[in-house]
Amino acid sequence: MIISPPDADARRAVKPVICYPVDGLPQPDMATYQKGREMLTKTDEAIAHPREAATFNVPAGHFFRITSVEGPQVGDLNLWNANDLTERFYSGKTRALHGTHITTGQRMWSSFPGLRPIATVTQDTLGWYGIDGYGGSVHDVIGTRCDPYTHNLLQGGQYHHCCHSNLTRALAAHLDIPVAEAEPHIHDVLNVFMCTGFTRDTGQYFMKASPVRPGDYIEFFAEIDLLGALSACPGGDCSSEHSSDAAACYPLLIEVFAPAKGVLDNWQPPARNGYDRTHGV
Repeated sequence: MIISPPDADARRAVKPVICYPVDGLPQPDMATYQKGREMLTKTDEAIAHPREAATFNVPAGHFFRITSVEGPQVGDLNLWNANDLTERFYSGKTRALHGTHITTGQRMWSSFPGLRPIATVTQDTLGWYGIDGYGGSVHDVIGTRCDPYTHNLLQGGQYHHCCHSNLTRALAAHLDIPVAEAEPHIHDVLNVFMCTGFTRDTGQYFMKASPVRPGDYIEFFAEIDLLGALSACPGGDCSSEHSSDAAACYPLLIEVFAPAKGVLDNWQPPARNGYDRTHGV
């Protein structure tokens, strides 16, 4: 039996404090990025086919765009330093700095010890969505990615087209290594176009039909040389379930663009984090 203390209401009424005030956080130069994207030249593209993943490379100082092309579809995005796979997207710290969902002007941060911005959102056609009445929003950094291990735990069976497996196969093929060697590099994702939140009563992670429509896109500026992998989630728009062969699924287009020559000559890639790594020793 749980007994509430006499001052339970007072304890609940304590005002929250933001864990990481971002007043001192280095801010992206959005004016420079917007100038850089005024005259873009497409240099590459890839297609993440339904229930599959695709890899792509983006040189530092270039832009990449993920677009819905045929129907409402969410995607799971991994990013690595193309020259050092141990530096990769850190969803937990991105969430701590920016909140549960990211949009234009916010950044994807890398893992320790780098802890630097590796990509900045420069355009988001779903930026109008905001936070809905259920507490849901778009492009989340709270979901980990659908995976065959949780699927097996909750439902049994061997489902191989979860985003975790899709990303593993794509990275293995790109690097020409066994899947067992590629799998440890797969990490928590940016859930592109996915509409999610936490229930008010139980605090559970929820998803709902994505508002994405063909032609919608999210665009990023590559702060460092990037290797990316994007999975077209087997849940389609995630209106009912993920890890499903029944949901309607559609491809996602990834395009890479170079800015006009000379426009970003004064831009420099961000340095790795300045902590000395002595840890008090």
